[in-house]
Amino acid sequence: MIAAARFPNGTERRIAAELRAAGRRLEGYAAVFGEAAKIGGFSETIQRGAFTRSLAAQRDVLALVDHDPARLLGRTGSGTLRLAEDARGLSFSLDVPDTALGRDMLALAERRDLGGMSFSFVARKETWPAAERRELHDVDLIEVSIVQAFPAYAGTAVAARSAALGGCQWRRRYVETLR
Repeated sequence: MIAAARFPNGTERRIAAELRAAGRRLEGYAAVFGEAAKIGGFSETIQRGAFTRSLAAQRDVLALVDHDPARLLGRTGSGTLRLAEDARGLSFSLDVPDTALGRDMLALAERRDLGGMSFSFVARKETWPAAERRELHDVDLIEVSIVQAFPAYAGTAVAARSAALGGCQWRRRYVETLR
């Protein structure tokens, strides 16, 4: 199952990601470049650089659970959420709060029970090379969410990192794609 939604204000959501827990931090990818996702009757691919302009604007982007604003985990404005583009996609690092919700998300990530990550956006530049194929070139990023269900982009994942493990060790041990 692929989760995607489009709202009357032009906001769209895509679910998929890579997520790792690192002590009290979740890390991973909220979006990956060049990987097609089936969205309704078409496939969609995020192109490299799609988040560049939005990240440069330094807007306050939220980290939520299941796109629910009442389930806030962090935000770029406070520095508890950090976002960056690299060759693979939109990476994130989230300092998880010591709240019931934060502890729940860490426990689920460590057990590899989470579905992945998602993001909400407004498309600013897109192309349709074919009637059933969409490419996103520039988006306004609104929020990233931990999802407990199904990711749209299967190349992303969420996992936990032990604070005792360092560098490459934790990547070998915990990086897995969750489907």
